[in-house]
Amino acid sequence: MTTVFSRVEHTRTADTVVHQIEALILEGILRDGDRLPGERELATQMDVSRPILRDALKALEARGLLVTRPGGGTQVANVVGEVFAKPMRELIANHPKATSDYLEYRREIEAVAAEMAARRATEADKALLSEIVSRMDEAHTFADPEKEAEIDVEFHNAVGECVHNFVLLHTLRSCYRLLAEGVFYNRARIYHLPGAREELLAQHRAIFVAIRDGNPVAAREAATAHISYVQTASAEAERTYERERVASLRLLHRSDAPAAMQAKSKASRTGRSSRPAHETG
Repeated sequence: MTTVFSRVEHTRTADTVVHQIEALILEGILRDGDRLPGERELATQMDVSRPILRDALKALEARGLLVTRPGGGTQVANVVGEVFAKPMRELIANHPKATSDYLEYRREIEAVAAEMAARRATEADKALLSEIVSRMDEAHTFADPEKEAEIDVEFHNAVGECVHNFVLLHTLRSCYRLLAEGVFYNRARIYHLPGAREELLAQHRAIFVAIRDGNPVAAREAATAHISYVQTASAEAERTYERERVASLRLLHRSDAPAAMQAKSKASRTGRSSRPAHETG
């Protein structure tokens, strides 16, 4: 069975176990919500006694790196955290300039990330990116915009991992968490624009090819072009959504109006005919 955990040199303390799990979290190998193997299996994989492993897990949990959930075992805690607290996210959602600033930030930081990834990506990194792009192709073939949007975030996270820089990796992860939560704009709407799915697939593929081929200049240019397109497309998607919303309300109102008028007229006629004879005239 393949495992990310390695055998620990014989030790009487939990420090070595703690250090290894810390490194796996810091390198982004273990991610938020990842479940660790059961205590017996993990002790076997790391070749340590269960009491030592138990001490290590308790130490990591006390520091907030791991969390034990009833029925869910031991998992990696939400170590990335929130870039913005809830009140700030609500402010952002109500101010369109925030979306523009967010995408401007992404355009610059992702250009740097793609360039560095092209210089540093290992064969294993490239294999992972290739697998993600293959799933993008599959989602595109099945015309599944929601799945494509989901894999989009996974792709950009993987590019960040190719950089092999702790700070950039976790900064980008927190950035993409906001994207996945739809704090700034609705990603899925972009995929419904005419031709957008094809364009986005081609852009992701261009970033991948540049990284795979070790071409940092092309990688930077491809990443910049991609986010520039997203800036334009997100604005157009919001305009399209608003037009459709208003048009739907018009249709609903005008479709209901004749029916309401007919019902009112019928009620009026029924009311007149049912009145006593001495009330007529």
